[in-house]
This record gives sequence, structure tokens and C-alpha cells, in this order.
Amino acid sequence: MNWKHNGKDRRDAGPTVHRRLPTGRTEKGIRNKVMPEAVEWMTWLGVAAIAAPVLLVVFLGVCSLLDQRLQEPTINKAIQAAIGIGLLGSIGVLTLMLALGKRHVVVYVSEWVNTPGFHVAVKFVFDRLSVPFAILSFVLTGTIAVFGMRYLHRERGYNRFFVLYALFLLGMVMASLAGTIETLFLGWELVGLSSTLLVAFYQERPGPSRNGLWIWCVYRVSDAALLLAAVVLHHMTGEGDFDRLLGAGPWPAGGASVSATQAFIVGLLLLVAAAGKSGLIPFSGWLPRAMEGPTPSSAVFYGALSVHLGAFLLLRVSPLLERSLALCMVLVATGLLTAVLAYLIGSVQTDIKAALSFASLSQVGIIVAEIGLGFRYVALVHLLGHACLRTLQFVRAPTLLHDYHTLENAIGEHLPRPALPLIRWIAEPIRLRLYRLALERGYLDSWLRTYLVVPFVRLFRCCDALERSWTDWLTGARSRESDEIKPLPIRMEELT
Repeated sequence: MNWKHNGKDRRDAGPTVHRRLPTGRTEKGIRNKVMPEAVEWMTWLGVAAIAAPVLLVVFLGVCSLLDQRLQEPTINKAIQAAIGIGLLGSIGVLTLMLALGKRHVVVYVSEWVNTPGFHVAVKFVFDRLSVPFAILSFVLTGTIAVFGMRYLHRERGYNRFFVLYALFLLGMVMASLAGTIETLFLGWELVGLSSTLLVAFYQERPGPSRNGLWIWCVYRVSDAALLLAAVVLHHMTGEGDFDRLLGAGPWPAGGASVSATQAFIVGLLLLVAAAGKSGLIPFSGWLPRAMEGPTPSSAVFYGALSVHLGAFLLLRVSPLLERSLALCMVLVATGLLTAVLAYLIGSVQTDIKAALSFASLSQVGIIVAEIGLGFRYVALVHLLGHACLRTLQFVRAPTLLHDYHTLENAIGEHLPRPALPLIRWIAEPIRLRLYRLALERGYLDSWLRTYLVVPFVRLFRCCDALERSWTDWLTGARSRESDEIKPLPIRMEELT
């Protein structure tokens, strides 16, 4: 393993006075001697933070593949040990970075491809953005893991849940610490795969499976946009290294070495990727479908971490976004429209998990607008605080319903619900239209099905029909056994 470190020390403009210690050594000499050792410690702590979820996935995954059924206490100890080691490693890196004034530490793992004009590497970056988000990932996944150990006790799919949970943790750590767009894409894919499989966790019912399939299709659009952005970046710069693309300065400093037009094209693709992952307009309709999964997965995925991953991506490439004023305006407009629509939809929800999911989406929209306005630290603090709040609210939701029912039984009627402050000032016809819009969730699912899904399916059915007719003509008979298989009698509306 080849490690590289890149840090920038702050230096005073004036003359430096080195105080001589009683032993005859100066402070500068001691600092120069301690610095390499501290940087090496930071490297090893960073490796521990990355390796802990990798080993957890290997352990639980190999045991599942070998059909070795683990007991619940064994799974619990493995989860707790991996999260604890990763959390301590991340906190140790943050502590040494603050003590030494380091703002940018790189752990270079390997080089996949290195040809003239094309370079792919696996690299992890520890800076002011990645380290807080990695610590947040470990803290919230640890909290929800402890909750899930009791919530899913004696559940038939206990082992399957925590295998996918470990896969999600690995994806979040890889995406948050990624130093190249290829590494980020790998973590991005792991997060999407694990979260959609946990939406379909209750496989005996058709609802979770259908909703998981819908979310997977939306994630495919998001992943395709991120992959196209990576291809465009390689075409422009020859590599997907964030340090080369966004400047050598530590986050949030540095500037992208691309033109405004190039920044607009790449930024628009990244915005589509973030919109699909975080449920921004026009992909907001999948968010309530994700509530089909168990409460622990709903809390950590769509209330805390996964729903913020798109905003984190925009924060990571914020030096690129600021190169295009038009792109920043699109970001602000998308964030504000998402916040307003999510507020309206959440106001008419009767399910507590759906209401919390749209409340989360409203705040994510505001975070995206803050990124578009250039308030990077404000957006980062907002993201961290909001993720913690929503996690606690999702965990509290089941017992909150029980407490509400107890209070209603005690007073003999439903609890009063305060009126929305802005609705009373809106005219009655407009209020009814807004109510209908909120009930239909902005008609976003209908528009996506009509203008995206149906044309896509028809196009590929035509291609399939042409291929069948061509192969039948070449062979002089029916050339494929699958022609005899009747399709399931399911309409397009039933899948949505």
C-alpha cells in the first residue's frame, strides 16, 4: 500500500522566535521531529476507519454465503466492534488534524489504470468536509444499530438486515472519504443497493418489492448521471481526482480548473445525480415509498444519511459549482422548490414516517439552496444537525404514536391540531388547489411515468420486436424459447 500525505501548514508573516528549552533543544526542532510521527499516526487511524467496515462486510457476507447462521449476539458484537473502531479512528484523525493544523490528509491506496490521458486511482481524503461526515455516519449507524438489535430481535431476517446494513455503512464511509470520483461512485452504488434491498425487506408482501423496484429505477437514473459526469471529467482532465479538479487547496478553498461552460455541464449532471439520491424535484415521489422498510433502515437511510448524500456530493464539488453563475441559480431554484413542495406534501400526510420523510426533504432542499448561495459551512452544519434530529425523531416515532393514543384515550377525543400559519391567508380556491396538489404529491410520479418510464419501455419493446423479427427471419422459425413465455398480467400503473 502506497500512502501519500498532503497538508498545508499555516505560517505567520512576521519573524519567528524559537524558545530554547532547558535541554538545549528548540521548539521548532521538537515540532519537526514530532510532525512525521503524528502524520503517520493519522494515516494508520484513517486506515482503521476505512478497514473496519470492510472487514465487517467480509465477515458477515462470507458467513452468509457459506450458509453459516450466526447467532444474534455474535452479529451484535461484530457490528459494535466495527463501528467503534471506525468511530475512534475518525475521531483520532480529527483530533490530530486540529492539534497539528493539518487540513488535508490523503491516504493513497492503489492505482487501477495509468495510461497517457487516462488515470484511475483509489484514494481517500481526510479534510474539514469528509471527517465530520464520516464521524456522523459512524455515530448514527451505531445508534440505529443498537436500536435495530432490539427492534428486530428474533426477526426471521435478522442476519440479512445486518448484512445489508454493514454494506450501507461501508458505502457511506467510502463515499464520504472518497478522494476520486471513481471511489465515490463505488460507495454511491453500495448505498443505493443496500437501501433499496432493505426497502424490500419484507419480501412476503408485494408492496415493499414494488416500491423497492421503483426506487431502484430512480437510483439508476441518478447513477447514470454520476457516471456520465465521471466520463466527462475524464474527457476534460484525464482523471477524476478531486485534488486535480478542484484545486490543491484544502476544502473549502481551492478553485476548479475548468471553464464556466464545462462547469455547467458537469455540475448539471451532478445535480441530477444528487436529485435522484436525495429526492429533489422531480424525483421526490419515491421518498414515501421508502418507508416500506423497517423503522431502523428508514431512520438511518431516508431520515439521516442516504437522503443527505446528494447534498454532500454538491458540497464536495462546490468549488466547481461556483464557476458557473447559471448553475448556482439552478441549484437555488431546485432547492427552494423542493423545500416548498415537501412542506405542502408533508402537511397532508397521515402516516408519521411519511410526514417525517417529507420534513427531511424540506430541510434537504434548504441545504441545497444554501450550497447554491455559497454558504458552505452553513450548509455543512445544517446537514450535520438535521441528520441527528431526524434520526431521533424516526426512532421516537413508534412510541410517540403509543403516547398519542394514550392521551386521546385519557381526554376522550382527538388531540387538537394547530392550523398551518400561512394557509389562513390564502384564498379558498387556491387553498383547495394546493391541497389537491399536496395529496397527489405534486403529480411527480404521474409525470415521470408518462414522460420518462412509458416512452422508455415502448422504445425497448420496439427494439425487442425488431430483434425477434430479425432472428426469426434468419433462422426461418421461432428462434427463442422465451417467445412462448407469457408476460405477467401486470399493468404499468400497478408497478408504480
